[in-house]
Amino acid sequence: MTTYRNIHGRSIQALSTDPTEDVSEGQIWYNTTSDTFKTVLVNVAWSSASPISGSARYGVGSLGSQTANVIAGGSTLPFGTVTQAEEYNGSGWSSLPSIGTARYFLAGTGTNTAGVIFGGNYPARKNETEEWNGSSWSEQNNLNTARRLPGGSGSQTDALAVAGDQGPSATVTADVEEYNGTSWSEQNNIPTAVRGGASAGTSSSNSMFFGGYTGTARVSNNFEYDGTNWTTGGSLNTARNGLMGSGTQTSGLAFGGQTPSATTATEQYNGTSWTNVPSMGTAAYTGGGSVGAGTGTAALQSTGRTPPISSATEEFTTSANIITAGAWSSGGSMGTGRYRMNGQNVGTKDAGMAVGGRGGGPAVTYSLVEEYDGTSWSEVNNMPTSLDFTATAGIQTAAVQFAGYGGPGAGPNPAPGGDRKAATNEYDGTNWTNTGAYPASTNGLSGAGTQTAGLGFGGTSPGGVSNVTAEYDGSTWTASNNMGTGRDSLGGAGIQTAALAIGGAPSPTATEEYDGTNWTTGGVLPTGSNSTGTGGTQTNALLFGGNVAPDTIVLGYDGTSWSTRPSISTARYGGTNGNSTTSGAYYAGGGGSPPTRQTTEEFTPESTTINVKTLTQS
Repeated sequence: MTTYRNIHGRSIQALSTDPTEDVSEGQIWYNTTSDTFKTVLVNVAWSSASPISGSARYGVGSLGSQTANVIAGGSTLPFGTVTQAEEYNGSGWSSLPSIGTARYFLAGTGTNTAGVIFGGNYPARKNETEEWNGSSWSEQNNLNTARRLPGGSGSQTDALAVAGDQGPSATVTADVEEYNGTSWSEQNNIPTAVRGGASAGTSSSNSMFFGGYTGTARVSNNFEYDGTNWTTGGSLNTARNGLMGSGTQTSGLAFGGQTPSATTATEQYNGTSWTNVPSMGTAAYTGGGSVGAGTGTAALQSTGRTPPISSATEEFTTSANIITAGAWSSGGSMGTGRYRMNGQNVGTKDAGMAVGGRGGGPAVTYSLVEEYDGTSWSEVNNMPTSLDFTATAGIQTAAVQFAGYGGPGAGPNPAPGGDRKAATNEYDGTNWTNTGAYPASTNGLSGAGTQTAGLGFGGTSPGGVSNVTAEYDGSTWTASNNMGTGRDSLGGAGIQTAALAIGGAPSPTATEEYDGTNWTTGGVLPTGSNSTGTGGTQTNALLFGGNVAPDTIVLGYDGTSWSTRPSISTARYGGTNGNSTTSGAYYAGGGGSPPTRQTTEEFTPESTTINVKTLTQS
């Protein structure tokens, strides 16, 4: 008698809880708690990912894989072309050196360390070819035929440029050229002349080209190449042009496109036929795919016409896991809307805190303190002095507040004005206690660490923008080595012995890292930043919002470089935030339009769970 063990080489396990890892597709186990048999099924889905860091655009050249992708060029509306290039590392996008020739409707293929882009448009059809070596772009020998909207597949030393249209009359072509790493040579044409089709394949001999527009109709054609000749493969279920592609002849993916409206349709190819699979979240065409190093089971889509144009990114995954993308969600509203709380790094999204700040009219400074429990904000005992631009560090039940700017009153609504302060106050979850003075009367500084191991840095003192750094041991401040660059309204993250100083004026793209003794230069921010929210550690930090457009931006830091993360929903600056972990990050209050806000946003990082299904009889 055949048994499950005979077939699969293992017995059915009896487990009290479902496994969370190391489970194969189709594996079966018996859950003794629920008295059910369970298994793991493949999950096929698109999930949203971090937006690109540069301008929203369409018509980019794309190369690489789902977790190591490069886009180059493209167009902003109405017809502006760019030389921007960006790289995706599986978490977010970061800027790369610009390409040599601005253009859009170009093609690309290869990997993120050995890629090639070619063709394109504006103001005329282009034949330029550029290679990417992982650090720079270099001009190469041109295509024999200038064209826009070609398909691209293969590697840097074995690439195909397929079809497209030629100018100035937009004549579609069936022309195919092959690149050997040095020059282009004419090859056998595809059977049907089109523009805006998609390619897939990691070499010329396993490439295919599908979809497109003949000038009068969109087609579902699919042609496969063996290195010499083209043969007809299985047709797409949905005729379209401007679509994106990934994979190979035996494991391909077609997604998005124009039908004539933008579509989310996604199809998987098994070497014989196309099957409809779950659609993209956002319809798009002429965006970036993961051609070259991409697969039919793990792909990336970015940018495109939606319309109008997009900076969005989505990942396609076929696995036994369900991936939930990182995202911001709405939390409870503060009792009193206010801003100028940047530099406050207390607690987490389940135990947050807002201290002082400014709001109302005319520019009222508060001594007000509110605590957050993950659902709602509530007023607690006021701090001793009305302050804004003050710094805080620690947790909700053991915080330290130091320096700032404000009036002398202790009530919630003193007259506007005042001066810089040096006072330090500790909070025990109920009461405030004065513990001395910060080394200088300062406002606009930032803080990190805990109540007994705190750090203060930057800001503005009577002498101007400050680079002063001081460490706190729970009772006194001790001067430490100064930052390399004095800055005001900067962000901070980390602990006393491993901190970050981020952005601020007058050096809005600067990052410095502190090791407990000295500051050293860190990764440069891709966009200027001040009055931002921050969270996390020196090697896993978030920066969000700020007073520099785009003011919904979120960036992540890995200890070396910054890249994009999912955006916050509400543009704002100068809010209060949590600082201990990225998973506990929150952003509350802040200025913008309207002038002060009461809203809270909470961050949940990407998570992965096994796709467990209960077996039933039917």
